[in-house]
Amino acid sequence: MKTSRLQKIVKRTSPTRMFVVSFVILIFIGTVLLTLPISAKSGRFTNPVDALFTATSAACVTGLSVYDTFTYWSYFGQGVLLVLIQCGGLGLAAFATGLTLLVRRRIGIRHLVLARESAGGSNLDVISLLRIVVAFTFVVEALGALLLMVRFVPLYGGLGAWASVFVSVSAFCNAGFDILSFIPGNSSLSAFNGDPLVTLTISMLIIIGSTGFVVFQDIYRKKVSTRLHRQHVEKLSFHAQVCLRASLTLLVFGTVMLFILEYNNTYRDLNFFEKLNAAFFQSVNTRTAGFASVSIKQETDGAKLLTSFLMFIGGCPGSTAGGIKVTTLVVLFAAVKSTLCGEDTTTFLRHRFDPGMVYKSLTVVAFALVVSVLNVSLILALHHGVSILDAIIEAVSAFATVGLSASLTPTLHPLAKLALTLTMFIGRVGPVSFGVAILMRKKKSGSVLPEGRMLIG
Repeated sequence: MKTSRLQKIVKRTSPTRMFVVSFVILIFIGTVLLTLPISAKSGRFTNPVDALFTATSAACVTGLSVYDTFTYWSYFGQGVLLVLIQCGGLGLAAFATGLTLLVRRRIGIRHLVLARESAGGSNLDVISLLRIVVAFTFVVEALGALLLMVRFVPLYGGLGAWASVFVSVSAFCNAGFDILSFIPGNSSLSAFNGDPLVTLTISMLIIIGSTGFVVFQDIYRKKVSTRLHRQHVEKLSFHAQVCLRASLTLLVFGTVMLFILEYNNTYRDLNFFEKLNAAFFQSVNTRTAGFASVSIKQETDGAKLLTSFLMFIGGCPGSTAGGIKVTTLVVLFAAVKSTLCGEDTTTFLRHRFDPGMVYKSLTVVAFALVVSVLNVSLILALHHGVSILDAIIEAVSAFATVGLSASLTPTLHPLAKLALTLTMFIGRVGPVSFGVAILMRKKKSGSVLPEGRMLIG
């Protein structure tokens, strides 16, 4: 009887609500487990607010943390965090679809669309798509872990092997959590700032995770399939072209600017090539992952502003990254260019953007700005003497689910922690929920309103 009632409830639940509810369930389970004494090395209960903050940060693949991951959490607690990161990285649509299957024993067309949108697919063969995405994820993470083991295992033995697996999953899912504080004098990955094997491996994991499966699927279809199966494919899809060009542009821009801004600051003890490597690694991290190769608090003001900008943009849609997404930035750039050139339509790469897409992009950016400003204001109100740039880093990092911190998170007021917890949740499910809501049935207006004319700018 109870099962039948639950089936009816799930059947009437919209895909958007199912997605959000699934996320809430995952965070709730994670919070309960992290609160238990078995999760902490001290063997004591963890403060519920801190457990909620940490569980949300892991599930939202953010990386902001109240406690040092290795020092505070037991291996059980670290395992809980790893599962939360993996579920959050794969996309809660898969989790929601699994929950729906468990209760309903079938998937409706709207839930298929939800799963497809989250995974970044373009057809309704969602079960096959999800299987490929999961397999792709595990293969990439396994390869990353093996490469990291080459460096970590000879140095740290079994602990190095566990750290390799943890960091690989965290990097691919763009979470930013690590357990490397067992290294004396180490802060996150600062000990390996000049080690190409570690930094490039993690960078590649982050880039692959933040680019999204659909782009790599398109590259495979264009390059590999053409050679192996002699199938003629015209060119990469417009989506893939935009994502790759925008991501490469931002990566190069971030690397060059950070190299210049931090040359005689946090990079001063490195040689030229190590500085270049550190700038590249930091540029990759600022947009998605949140691994700290240098102390963000010690950065110059210019570097902090640049870091906030790159975090705000984030990665590609349908990936493990957060932020407003590079496609949103491209649409806004194209809209500004078209307006300044006096063009009636918004175009980019010989393609035209629908006005609705421009409106949606503006909505996403406006929403992100409002949430970030509110969080900055709250942090400054509760913590006198805190630099506004440090507050911006903390707020934008939470919304963009990046995880970089100016060392404020552990000392934040409980109210600020709860605000950032909600912000991380919104940053992870908000854009997806917004996209799914667009697929819902639209209500037609019964009357035509008069055109409103006014001066702009």
